[in-house]
Amino acid sequence: MTAIHAPAGVLYIVATPIGNLGDITARAIETLKSVALIAAEDTRHSARLLQHFGIQTRMASYHDFSDDARVEQLLRTLLDGQSIALISDAGTPLISDPGYRLVSAVRAQGVKVVPVPGVCAAFAALSAAGIPSDRFTFEGFPPAKQAARLKLFESLQREPRTLVFYESPHRILDCVDDMARGFGSERMAVIARELTKTFETIHGDTLGALQQWLRADENQQRGEFVILLRGAEPVQDEQVPPEARRVLAVLLEELSVKQATALASRLTGVKKNLLYALALEGAASAGDEPSST
Repeated sequence: MTAIHAPAGVLYIVATPIGNLGDITARAIETLKSVALIAAEDTRHSARLLQHFGIQTRMASYHDFSDDARVEQLLRTLLDGQSIALISDAGTPLISDPGYRLVSAVRAQGVKVVPVPGVCAAFAALSAAGIPSDRFTFEGFPPAKQAARLKLFESLQREPRTLVFYESPHRILDCVDDMARGFGSERMAVIARELTKTFETIHGDTLGALQQWLRADENQQRGEFVILLRGAEPVQDEQVPPEARRVLAVLLEELSVKQATALASRLTGVKKNLLYALALEGAASAGDEPSST
């Protein structure tokens, strides 16, 4: 006699609030109440959210350090016909949060994966930043070590799309300092801090000015951060006169990119950001590593 197996359960990817609990959707609450299990990044953290909404579904931990045995355990639960909701500490799972390995394994077994969309810090920041959002690239958290961080920023210097980063409070100053080195202190950026929370702050300026702003007020160094950088603008030939190009080329033979562009701007009257972009384009075409120290 052939055994009859129940249809597999569903893995729901459920977005939760990043601060204001009022941002949770009715569908998210309904889903969290209806599933057999909630896989949470931090069960102690998520317990407060579930308690607030009267959700009594049992939880199991799933995070970046979960081993293959935990993935297999969750997969067996799904294959046994029980549904699971995956949540992170805040926002949309898998967006710089755990979940990729689980979703990949589940889909490979033919189990249905259903998104339950909601808040995402990156999209919330983009919507209110006032910089181009029609094309952007999400880079997540920059590397923790300075050398790797600077290397990443230098590789993105000529990226024309808006750049979106996450950063933590204990690295925000170092990160913005390195952004100013890698992208130039005149690059426009927006810092979005503590989105949807009591002390929400969205502040835009040049990277150089943002360095001073952060250092002037320690309160602005607290919380969770989204940093958005305006993409690089292509330099048109008519924007930089031939004489200014010659001056810049001579100065670059002896000075760093930052020093050469600042001095060339003073000598020629051409905007420093245009000369900086031109210097970077020249370094990129020559295959050199630009130095901004």
